[in-house]
Amino acid sequence: MATRKIAVIVGSLRKESFNRKVAKTLMLLAPSTLEMEIVEIGQLPLYNQDDDDNPPATYVEFREKIKQFDGVLFCTPEYNRSVPGVLKNAIDVGSRPYGQSAWTGKPCAIVSVSPGALAGFGANHHLRQSLVFLNMPAMQQPEAYLGNIAGQYHGDQLTNDSTRGFMQKFVDAFDTWVERHAD
Repeated sequence: MATRKIAVIVGSLRKESFNRKVAKTLMLLAPSTLEMEIVEIGQLPLYNQDDDDNPPATYVEFREKIKQFDGVLFCTPEYNRSVPGVLKNAIDVGSRPYGQSAWTGKPCAIVSVSPGALAGFGANHHLRQSLVFLNMPAMQQPEAYLGNIAGQYHGDQLTNDSTRGFMQKFVDAFDTWVERHAD
């Protein structure tokens, strides 16, 4: 198997984000065939179609960076039964101008993370709706909803062996998914 470059998009800007901790754990568990890198999204101004003819430099940089990757892993919290605005904004910025989406055809997977019991189910499925339009084959199984996550980390260290085992299975399945759908 070839080494595939994977963009990791974290949908939370919080300094002690559990989503970022989960993303980093998945990066550590990933097989050597996945070269994973967190791509920051907090610096992107809100998408405005009026800027398509003269886009901000941050838009151009973000779009070009995403185009360099073979796949995408999204780690998202749930805000009001949907994805956070910062994540939706990054998706919109990367998808424009119309017909020039940086996301097109990139295999992806979603992990939704929550300190609550519902584990971001709404955000996970709402994000999938956008990914269908963006022509991003989203991994169907295993689904990843990590609830009650707050008690599973000590600092940046995952302390729950069962969750670690699930995360290992998830990232291994993602490796297979990316290889199956790579160009």
